[in-house]
Amino acid sequence: MQSESADRTPSAAPRKPHIVGIGGTTKPGSSTERALAATLQAAERIGAKTTLLAGPLLAKLPLYSPEDALRSEFQQQFVDIVRHADGLVLATPAYHAGISGLLKNAIDLLEDLRGDPRPYLHDRAVGCIVTAHGWQGAGTTLTSVRTIVHALRGWPTPLGITLNTAERLFDEAGNCLDEKVQVQFAMLAAQVVSFANRMRY
Repeated sequence: MQSESADRTPSAAPRKPHIVGIGGTTKPGSSTERALAATLQAAERIGAKTTLLAGPLLAKLPLYSPEDALRSEFQQQFVDIVRHADGLVLATPAYHAGISGLLKNAIDLLEDLRGDPRPYLHDRAVGCIVTAHGWQGAGTTLTSVRTIVHALRGWPTPLGITLNTAERLFDEAGNCLDEKVQVQFAMLAAQVVSFANRMRY
């Protein structure tokens, strides 16, 4: 006689949470992009699937025009990727104590999510990273990013990261040289992934 468990069909493995990273600068391999990539790598190590939408890609987005309903193929793809994200990480340099126009333009495009069943960034954790050449503008910019996330109905993670790029943080291969900073990346990733797992079930 077969045991009861032998008759059961193995259940499918749970879907990995999808974490999307958005940010960087127009320069490939910038410190901001490397910080974002390192955080996504930390998310992958704890079981997430990730997508990196870095600065050079964001530069291909046309300037957001609310009066123009037409969208390029890439604009549609960008919005759709965010639509299906379980959590996000935003990374920006501090330009004059504010976020970059590159990231702001991408965020403005998320207005296209307003009519979704899950509008904007509703019920999603968003990790925030700010880089600056010196500390003065970093804190103000982090506050700005967190405020934007609130406006989009997202949940900024308890930890927000500010990095002083006047110090050498990464090697030529993009590896983080500061163990304490690497720990911050891991903590931020854990907060985003943990929240994503809780809200998906």
